[in-house]
Amino acid sequence: MGTMSIYTALIDDAGLFPPTSLHMDEALSRHRRDLEGGCPVLTHRFLCPASRLYRLRGMAFRPQRIGLIVDTDELPAFDDLPVDIVEIRAPADTPVGVVAARLSLPQGVRLFVEVPPNRVAFDPPAGVGLKVRCGGASPEDFPPVEHLAAFIRSCVEHGIPFKATAGLHHAVRHFDPSLGVDRHGFLNLLVAVCETVEGRDPGPALRTTDVGHLVRLARSVTEDTAKRARELLVSYGSCSTGTPVADLRALGLVEVNA
Repeated sequence: MGTMSIYTALIDDAGLFPPTSLHMDEALSRHRRDLEGGCPVLTHRFLCPASRLYRLRGMAFRPQRIGLIVDTDELPAFDDLPVDIVEIRAPADTPVGVVAARLSLPQGVRLFVEVPPNRVAFDPPAGVGLKVRCGGASPEDFPPVEHLAAFIRSCVEHGIPFKATAGLHHAVRHFDPSLGVDRHGFLNLLVAVCETVEGRDPGPALRTTDVGHLVRLARSVTEDTAKRARELLVSYGSCSTGTPVADLRALGLVEVNA
């Protein structure tokens, strides 16, 4: 089976975001069911755009953890909500430190700044993490393996925690005929971080579509490597909370009741 800790608290709930784009009440209903189910692969963190906090506040059910995605010019007040992560996109050519300095976050709230995956010359302030986009609605939103590999290497070398978002719908890399691109697999990403932690090139793990080979690599990860890898890859946002878990179960990497 390999080490379970590598998959624990891996997936943030991005049900409000495309392509699922659930209404707030639908997203919260699903989130509540997930919370009651207690699947250890899920973080049970509900990702919410800053522009929709007012709608969230009006709902009867409130998540236990919230990741705030900044899509407004000003950061709204959120001290009444259980926000533990804030994510913001860095404008082109703006240093991560400058973006971080503009925000004053309460103690215990972690900041992740989204940067292009090919921008590896970053130096975030202590305590600030990075965010990488792995896909989107158009082919150009999917970074080449080389760019994603360079991003992972830089984070591992400098000990920078990061989150991933978009495009990671399934465990294993596969071709998407509707967009004409290869979609990155979240298991590929996870194994690639482990490979890098152990001093190997992340490229082959990111690129492989060989399910058996990828599963063997995942099962061979040691507890120490898993711990270090997950200190770096904090979590990733998925618009589906069921499909990734189903993939891991189908691959025999987590228990059926996980």
